[in-house]
Amino acid sequence: MKTLYLVRHAKSSWDHPGIPDRDRPLEERGERDAAKMGQRWSHRHVKPQLILSSPAVRALATAKVIAGSLDTKLKHIVVDDRLYDASADALIGVIEGLDERLERVMLIGHNPGLADLAHHFSSTISQMPTCALAEFIFDVKTWSGIGHACPSEVALDSPKQSSA
Repeated sequence: MKTLYLVRHAKSSWDHPGIPDRDRPLEERGERDAAKMGQRWSHRHVKPQLILSSPAVRALATAKVIAGSLDTKLKHIVVDDRLYDASADALIGVIEGLDERLERVMLIGHNPGLADLAHHFSSTISQMPTCALAEFIFDVKTWSGIGHACPSEVALDSPKQSSA
C-alpha cells in the first residue's frame, strides 16, 4: 500500500506586492488554518514519513506547521524545487521517483498543478482550496507507475469543511 497526501499551501499574504512570488509569506489566516488542519489530520492518524515541499516561503511555512501537528520531525521535510509551479505530469514524475521503502508521502505545493493531479486521480476532486488535503491510498507496492494507478480510497479535506 502507498498513501499520497497532496496539500495546497495555506493562505498567503499579498500585503507586499513588490516581493517575488516565491517569497510571499503566509497571512495570519493561513497560519491558523495550517495549525487547525494539522490538528485535524493528526486525529485522523495522517503520518507522512516524508514531506516534500515547494521552496516557496508559504509552502515551506505550511509544511513546518503541519509537521509540528503531526509529530513529523523537521528533518523529514525536504525542499524540492521541482514542486514550484509544477504541472500534474511533473508532479507524477516526482512521485514515481520516490524511494520505494516510503509508504506515506506528503507533497506541499501549488495550484493549478496540485488540483490537476488530484483530479487526475479522482474525478470527484475538481478544486484544491488553500490548506486542503487530498488523500489517496493505492493498493500498489511501488511508486513507479503511480500515474496510471487508480486509488482504492480517496478523501478530501479543507478548512471550510466542518470535519473530514
